[in-house]
Amino acid sequence: MKTLSHMTRNNIPEKARADSVGLLNQTLANLTDLRSQTLQAHWTVRGVHFYQLHKLFDFLADKAEKPVDGIAERIMALGGIAQGTVRLAAKNSKIPEYPITTMKSEEHIVALAERYAFCANAVRDGIDAADDAGDRDTADLLTALSRTLDQALWFLEANEKN
Repeated sequence: MKTLSHMTRNNIPEKARADSVGLLNQTLANLTDLRSQTLQAHWTVRGVHFYQLHKLFDFLADKAEKPVDGIAERIMALGGIAQGTVRLAAKNSKIPEYPITTMKSEEHIVALAERYAFCANAVRDGIDAADDAGDRDTADLLTALSRTLDQALWFLEANEKN
């Protein structure tokens, strides 16, 4: 599939725009998958800390969903096509599949922390790539996302057993 699909008067070089579109579509797939995995934990968590974790996972799923629209709109502004369906996210996400076996509360926290760290680290790599390509606006969008993911990771790690 061709990365750029329509013309724009945006003066970012075509290669940089194409690279950013690819990077942003990967981020879109990862975030869509991250949200669904967080909801899986939200629905299946059990145990003494059920209510606290059920609420935390719901909060984190909402935080993962909020940046999706801005990412998809940036893709379109660069001349690309946002690939944001659930099927495309499942096909393109790089996040490991979430275990659907019965897990203890602590195991949910660890599984989500691993996935949030994966996404946050990938986003930081994307910031550097977008900045190196001269697309500072995409780098800025990803920088805001990095802070959101780092905060979510902190919330999860704060609930881990020491």
